[in-house]
Amino acid sequence: MEKTSAVLRSYMTERGLLRRGMEEHPLFWNKRGEKLTTAGVRYILNRYTEAARLDTPENIPQKISPHSFRHSKAVHMLQSGINLVYIRDILGHSDLQTTEIYAKVDPKARRDALESVYQNPNPDLPAAWHRDAGLMDWLSNLKT
Repeated sequence: MEKTSAVLRSYMTERGLLRRGMEEHPLFWNKRGEKLTTAGVRYILNRYTEAARLDTPENIPQKISPHSFRHSKAVHMLQSGINLVYIRDILGHSDLQTTEIYAKVDPKARRDALESVYQNPNPDLPAAWHRDAGLMDWLSNLKT
């Protein structure tokens, strides 16, 4: 997250937030100089998503919220190999079970985990379960 850190540092420098005495000033603020609220973030997000939909409506989901970004970042961190315990701490969850939902939404991670424990004794031949047409048909019809 070095790029994010650099952008944030630049933002703070431009707004004078690194000067002495600014430690208590909010990082992001509204037009009244008060800390930006969740409602304020949602307002800004809605404004920009509506504008983006005018250009490319197919690229912008109909349902989008600040939590969508939080959820996406958590999944990306998990896919990058960051331990679930660290993701829990970053998100501020008190219980690891709350964070485990991100592991459940990633079908690639599930497949990788299953494949990592499977050892084919003869790599030149497909695994026995691959040769079971009924099982393969049943598996291909499962919903993720």
